[in-house]
Amino acid sequence: MSTENFRFYIKVRTVLNIQAKIIHDELYSVYDEARLGRPITETTPENIEQIRLLINGDPYLTIEEVQEQTDLSYGTIHRIITSHLNLRKITARYIPKDLTDFQRAERVQICEENLAKFQQASWRLCDIITGDESWFYHKQIGRKSSHAAW
Repeated sequence: MSTENFRFYIKVRTVLNIQAKIIHDELYSVYDEARLGRPITETTPENIEQIRLLINGDPYLTIEEVQEQTDLSYGTIHRIITSHLNLRKITARYIPKDLTDFQRAERVQICEENLAKFQQASWRLCDIITGDESWFYHKQIGRKSSHAAW
């Protein structure tokens, strides 16, 4: 039986309101596992740990770069990163999907403190230091004619 026939059989049995477990058991009683599809064998604890170490070492890695270093498939790496390590890509690095209650409360507290400083005019935008300690200044640019040079 081809893959297309398996799909057709599953669709027909589903329309007849037969439970997925029963359909699964029927197919496995007739066909061996090799005929029904390949199992996911690359998602092992060793591969999960290997990918965790790679990402911890360099959070800017892409899935393609991890793929070159591990010889695992793109889908397996993506599944390990998203499902097993619970990471997602934000701009250029992986971060945890969910913040703890403490982390959320801490971020709210910091934002409220920053807002109060801005409202009291005791803080300026140029006082903010980014993670890489770059300074950004806001400069009001006048008219072109006043900045002209000879």
